[in-house]
Amino acid sequence: MKYFILLTLLNSLLSASLLDFSYLKEAKEAYKKGDFEKANSLYQKVDNDEAKFNSADSLYKQKKYKEALAKYQSIKSEKLSFKKLHNIGNSYAQLGKIDEAIKSYEEALKIKDDENTKHNLEVLKKRKKDQKKKQDQKKDNKKDQNKNDQDKNKDSQKQNDQKKKEDQKRDKQDQNKKQNDQKKEDKKDKSSQEKDKKEEEKNKEKEKEKKKKERQKATQAEKKEQPPISNMEERKWQKMLNQRGVNTLMIPLNNKGENNNEKNPW
Repeated sequence: MKYFILLTLLNSLLSASLLDFSYLKEAKEAYKKGDFEKANSLYQKVDNDEAKFNSADSLYKQKKYKEALAKYQSIKSEKLSFKKLHNIGNSYAQLGKIDEAIKSYEEALKIKDDENTKHNLEVLKKRKKDQKKKQDQKKDNKKDQNKNDQDKNKDSQKQNDQKKKEDQKRDKQDQNKKQNDQKKEDKKDKSSQEKDKKEEEKNKEKEKEKKKKERQKATQAEKKEQPPISNMEERKWQKMLNQRGVNTLMIPLNNKGENNNEKNPW
């Protein structure tokens, strides 16, 4: 019974090995023909690190770089460490992760001095340097652009300030002109009022003079109409005033041709 079980296990292992051999052979043929999808499918049926490595290569050939990277990283065999790290660097490079790719190449070169790996490393370092140069140039351009924008803003602000000053100056000039015009208008009104006042006073003066002349005329006419008081009459009138106790002065009248006879009646 014991021998039977051992024989069964041996037959199973032999069958599995034969089957794996068949898968690997068929996968290798598909890989050579460029049928990487079929090759990957067949390699996945075999459970060892060599098959995983070839499966990862098949995925890499299909440009499935993320899947290939995961497959490479799952390999544990130390004898495949150099190839694994080299291909991990290739996968990172294809994904645009230059720093990770450089690190993988450097780790691979610690295991083995390989010309292809060194070449890839130098290419990536140069690419990184160029990218840094472009980034620095981009930063400088952005800095220059920002400076230009700031200068433009300053110029624009300066122009706005200048325009504002000019507008304020113009407004002030307009305001001063209005004030001056108003002053002139007020002065003109005042001058006109003073002129009107002088004209009115002049007219009043003329009217006053006119009335004065009219009164003088009336007085003269009245004097012409009334006969002058004779000397006799004046003395009588003075005597009467004296009797009443009123002392007044009268200018004696001396009219030529008048009768000075005191005996004449009033």
